[in-house]
Amino acid sequence: MDDRVKNGYAETMPRPRAFDERQVLERAREQFWATGYAGTRMDDIAQATGLGKGSLYGAFGDKAKLFHRVFGDWCTAVVEVAEGRLADGPDAEALARLSGYVRLMAENTASDTERRGCLLAKGAAELAHRDPTVAGRSAETMTALLTLLRTEICAAQRHGDIDSAADPERLAALLLTVVRGIEAVGKAGLDPETLRNIADTALAVLPRPEGKRLTTGRRPARKN
Repeated sequence: MDDRVKNGYAETMPRPRAFDERQVLERAREQFWATGYAGTRMDDIAQATGLGKGSLYGAFGDKAKLFHRVFGDWCTAVVEVAEGRLADGPDAEALARLSGYVRLMAENTASDTERRGCLLAKGAAELAHRDPTVAGRSAETMTALLTLLRTEICAAQRHGDIDSAADPERLAALLLTVVRGIEAVGKAGLDPETLRNIADTALAVLPRPEGKRLTTGRRPARKN
C-alpha cells in the first residue's frame, strides 16, 4: 500500500467535483438574471442548481463571488459576439459588418419576449455604484465594444463609406449608446418594429461622403 494512503494522506486529498461546473454556472446565471442580485438567495441558487449550499460555497465562494463569476462570463460573451461580427475583414465590408451588428442587437432585443434584458445592463444598474468588481468589469466591457465599433468606423472611412472628416470616436459612442439603449427601451415595452427602426435610423444618420449614398445592407431575417 502507498505510504501516503497508510498515513491517512488520501483522506486530505481534494476529491474530484461530481458536478458539471458550466451547467451550475448557467443555472446560477438564470437565477440571478430572473430575480436580480438582491432578490437571489444562496438557497435559491442551491435549489436551481441541485447542489447543497456547502458545495456552492466550496466551489465558488459566497454569493458575491458567484455573481462576479457569472457576470464576468456574461461580459466576455457580449464582447465575443461583437468580435464575431466586427473583428477583421476588408475595409470594403466594414459598413456591412457594422450594420449587421447594430441590427443583430435590435433583433435580439425584439426577440426577447420575456423582456429580461441584458444581464450586463441589469447587473451594472443594480450594483456598479457599490461593487467595484461589477463597475470595473462593466466599464471594461463597454470600452472593448467602443473600440470594436471605432475600428469598423475607421475602416469604413478608409473605404469611403463614411465621411473621413467625422470623428470615429464620437460615432462609435453614438452607436454604442443606440445599441445599449435599444435593449433598455425594448425591456420597457417598445414594439419590435420600433426597435428595428431605431437601428435603421442610427445607421442612416452616419455621415456619408458628399454625393455618395450610404448603403447599410439588409436587415437580418426576423425570428418567429
